[in-house]
Amino acid sequence: MINFDNSATTYPKPQTVRNAVALAVERFGGNPGRSGHEISKAAAAQVYNVREKAARLFKAEVENVAFTTNCTYALNMAIKGLLQYGGHTVISSLEHNSASRPVYSLYKNRGVSYSIARVEADDEKTVENFAALIRPDTKCIICTAASNVTGQITPYKALAGLAHEHGCAFVCDCAQASGVLGITLDDGMDFICTSGHKGLYGPTGTGLLITNGAFPLSTIIEGGTGATSAELAQSDIMPEKLESGTVNTVGIMGLGKGIDFVNLKTQPKIKAHETALCEQLLSALKRHECITVYRDEKASYAPIVSFNIGEYSSEQVSEYLNSRGFALRGGLQCSALAHHSLGTLLTGAVRFSPSAFNDRRQVTQLINEIDKLASGRVML
Repeated sequence: MINFDNSATTYPKPQTVRNAVALAVERFGGNPGRSGHEISKAAAAQVYNVREKAARLFKAEVENVAFTTNCTYALNMAIKGLLQYGGHTVISSLEHNSASRPVYSLYKNRGVSYSIARVEADDEKTVENFAALIRPDTKCIICTAASNVTGQITPYKALAGLAHEHGCAFVCDCAQASGVLGITLDDGMDFICTSGHKGLYGPTGTGLLITNGAFPLSTIIEGGTGATSAELAQSDIMPEKLESGTVNTVGIMGLGKGIDFVNLKTQPKIKAHETALCEQLLSALKRHECITVYRDEKASYAPIVSFNIGEYSSEQVSEYLNSRGFALRGGLQCSALAHHSLGTLLTGAVRFSPSAFNDRRQVTQLINEIDKLASGRVML
């Protein structure tokens, strides 16, 4: 099976990541930060080492790097931590459900109000759309750095500047950008929310919430932290404030080696490699009039391509490709707002997302199967 669904999770993982996971289970089984004995301290040292790596990658202070179970948890912690006591937010029309659903839940249950800014192919127009929706009670702007459906890159730096002009926090979903676009806190984000298991090549069950410390968060999860244990109130000490309960030592150690892999390959080279594979596919798709590709020549894109073939549903196409040994994702990709913007809410789309481990030969094999469908040599 050839995996072209790396936007969901990268697979395969680097051998170093697999080795680190095995080593963690074998040698670092203590509960980090919970005891003074050597087993606990050894595990804590490993976790801290990875925290330092993540801090360097995103240009953050070590104490402002919190481990989460995925990007969804990070987004929920940031969004609800800023808005659980009310206010207004502006979100983009490309948001993943991991951002839009927490906002909607706050609207239904906490009286939070929200506005949706349309993302255009023209970055200046997109910023204008956001600016027109900011109100005196706006607390934050929430925007993905790159759409998980089409890969469209948003003007996140300009939006961060806009938020700061109005005294608002900027929350950025970097799940599809981390490990590819080189995003750091220096780009203006107040909160970077990202997965560890996608472009950072770590195991599933890993994520990061990274902050510059400018906007304190109310906690939405409280519990054991290993700090200030005598108090009933949740600790205010970072990162323990946002890491209630035992952290995923096994996953975190794997994530550390995933970050090493990205640093070794370098993000510009990873992006260039994956973009070349997307361009190879795009050239083939354009040969068929019956294929719709969801890209605008005026916009910039991360290495993702979404398309549909004729009257076939995206699920039919992805299932056929699955039967031929290719993993692509059909449907809505957990992003109702993006598909509403594209006009594909009823049909979904087939998403192609390569990784550093894919090559041109594999894309050629995929193209051969797509050609069969588009030319009518195979009927579904």
